[in-house]
Amino acid sequence: MTLSLIEAVLLVFVLGCAIGAAVLRDVLASLMAFAAYSLGISIIWVMLEAPDVGLTEAAVGAGIMTILFILALANTVRPQENGLFESISARTVVLVGGFVVVMIATVPSLPPVGADGTVHPNPVVSGEVTQYYLENAYADTEVKNAVTAVLAAYRGFDTLGEAVVVFSAGVAALTVLRQEVFA
Repeated sequence: MTLSLIEAVLLVFVLGCAIGAAVLRDVLASLMAFAAYSLGISIIWVMLEAPDVGLTEAAVGAGIMTILFILALANTVRPQENGLFESISARTVVLVGGFVVVMIATVPSLPPVGADGTVHPNPVVSGEVTQYYLENAYADTEVKNAVTAVLAAYRGFDTLGEAVVVFSAGVAALTVLRQEVFA
């Protein structure tokens, strides 16, 4: 599996933001690093051809959660501290490093993005469930678009659950914003 330049830059950006969110001592700076991380992850989801997940990540992770965190931060007292970064123990570095190595070791076993199942065998594309959806989507649901048929008919409850989560997050954010007094 080879990465394009944009993919490599995006992965470095996301990793940098994640590390920054974890080690920055200033809470606001850490919050901004978290928001940038979430936005980077949403772009990765779009690049992996999962725009529904990418939009949800952008709306909830980079949008609503950032607003809620900023509001919570605005209502708390920020202690004055010296130093920019938190101290990290060697034990933490070893544990996180080990986890990262294990995760990276799984990457070569993943099929290439966009593999069609002919040149690069892809169990998702050539699997029984995928073939059933492609062959029977219109007959079962009378929806011409197979993706819409899967999301609305076959996975309707799952899609409804995702919509409820996004709607609830929006209502919570609007409730908090309505109660907030800006001076």
